[in-house]
Amino acid sequence: MDPDQWEAVLAVNLTGTFNVTRLSIPFLKKSDAGVILIMSSVGGRYGYPNRSPYATTKRGLVGLTETLAIELGDVGVRVNAIAPGAVAGERIQRVLQGRADASGRSLADVTADALSIQSLKRFTDPDDIAALALFLASDSAKSITGQTIPIDGGSKAAQ
Repeated sequence: MDPDQWEAVLAVNLTGTFNVTRLSIPFLKKSDAGVILIMSSVGGRYGYPNRSPYATTKRGLVGLTETLAIELGDVGVRVNAIAPGAVAGERIQRVLQGRADASGRSLADVTADALSIQSLKRFTDPDDIAALALFLASDSAKSITGQTIPIDGGSKAAQ
């Protein structure tokens, strides 16, 4: 692993989230409905082969979520993380096509392998992630804090 690549991923995923959150906290403390939602990943739950900086940062965000929930609970700010699996769309299709091209396997076979680690055999709809975020930000979730909520089709690993 190139140390510069390691630092670049940490700077965006972990330090970037820290800085945005740090700057928002004074305003959230003044709010009647302060909520912080942090985007982790299935890679933060299970690790991610060949992507140690990514998995490390996403696991770090889980720790940040849990710690901030404790630190901000007294002022009524709720903090949760969302942990999506592979999200349906152009990006996952490019990743799968790249895997197929590199391995000489068909796109269908590579896709089936990617879906084999989860209970629901489909990629996560981005609209479902948005709906989860809206729920967690709403009064319907007023008693939920310090949690990492997976939205990954029942994944048992990260690929």
